[in-house]
Amino acid sequence: MKKPNILLIMTDQQRADAMNCSGNWVQTPNMDRIAAKGVRFTNCVTNSPVCIPARLSLATGLYPHNTGVWTNQRSQMSKDQPTWMQQIRKAGYRTSLFGKTHLHPHTGDLREREFLMKTYGLDDVDEIGGPRASQHILSHMTAWWRKEGVWNDYKTDYEDRFENKPYVARPSTLGLKYYADTYVGQRAKSYIESYDLNQPWCCWVSFGGPHEPWDAPDPYSKMYSPSDMPAARSIPQDCNGRPKGNLDKLFADSPDLSFHDVAALRANYAGNISLIDDQIGQLIDTISARKQLDNTVIILVSDHGEMNGDAGLLYKSNFLDGAVRVPLLISAPGTMQGVTCSSPVEWFDVGPTIVELSDSIIDYPQFARSLCPILQDINREHRPDAISEYGGEIMLLNKDWKIALNEDGQSYMLFDLINDPEEQENLAGKPEKKIVEDMLRLRILERLQTSQLKGNGYKFDLHG
Repeated sequence: MKKPNILLIMTDQQRADAMNCSGNWVQTPNMDRIAAKGVRFTNCVTNSPVCIPARLSLATGLYPHNTGVWTNQRSQMSKDQPTWMQQIRKAGYRTSLFGKTHLHPHTGDLREREFLMKTYGLDDVDEIGGPRASQHILSHMTAWWRKEGVWNDYKTDYEDRFENKPYVARPSTLGLKYYADTYVGQRAKSYIESYDLNQPWCCWVSFGGPHEPWDAPDPYSKMYSPSDMPAARSIPQDCNGRPKGNLDKLFADSPDLSFHDVAALRANYAGNISLIDDQIGQLIDTISARKQLDNTVIILVSDHGEMNGDAGLLYKSNFLDGAVRVPLLISAPGTMQGVTCSSPVEWFDVGPTIVELSDSIIDYPQFARSLCPILQDINREHRPDAISEYGGEIMLLNKDWKIALNEDGQSYMLFDLINDPEEQENLAGKPEKKIVEDMLRLRILERLQTSQLKGNGYKFDLHG
């Protein structure tokens, strides 16, 4: 049987409800196309609510407590580190990347580290930095910007944004032609259009948006009216005597966001997602024009979410729903179509799923699990629960409860997801919930005990 091509689409900082098929406030006809032809996972949890530890987990199938990378600290994955990309290359695939990985520091000239990306398992590479890093690092994209005379304006604009109010939404100075998400989409499209090798391809398209700042270019900056955006969730009510955690530090340092600020940034954020969706549509149409769509796996996922003003917060770095739950869509030949799965899954499960769909196996220790059984039967339980980690803290979510422990192992967050899906009442510290807290804390300990590595075979160059 002919092996399927694989299109892995990744966004950066897209929350789970930011698709029409999941939240009904962002126009995403092409993401909806993928969902209609496959499975939408409604309880996909990122392994970490920030870029670097999450992306290392995806590449390796390891948790932050395995890699030692708990925050957006400078780190570089060793060239000796096994990855799912290497496994599918061994299976006969030509692998490619267009966009952001964050598997090594975003400094200097990314083009000089393409050899490193090849050791990770990627044959053809056009890597970019994230929106902030692209102010100062060279890549094929920023070299083009410099040649076209638009890079200096981009730098000046970003300096102004972050010296003043970084949450103010306004269009990018680049315009649509030069915008990073347009660049990524068009480079991937050209690659697929011209692909002429006699081997299946796996193309990883990793958009830098809808990551802040809120700078979608025209016409997407005007696509949504702030008045039509959903209201932000309130700060959860809780028990004054509960233990404190990282979330409390974020509350203390949060900006004084007005209703207008939140509505405007949400409208621009939605516009950026629709821009990406249009690029995805062009990729799907290109595959269809080559008569390969029926034999192509399409996966869409995001590394973490965005608070968008929920609980008075921006960005991510916490375990509330907006930051930790992400979209995951999988469409694959011969699997179920137009269905949803509510079983908890973890975002790094995408890696072994791709490997199994490529008819290969993972032959090194890791903890991610293939989602292929779910693609055949959505009633199967993939995991009883999912965990996420950040800054020495850990969160566990099952179908009924969410709990988060601080660095001292104390429960500072507890939500009844059945009766309080919008996380408006934090039950942590309430005496009547102690039995539930204890049960969930023991489950976290069990998860940690069963996900320990033996030996010293996993190397990360850490620069704290």
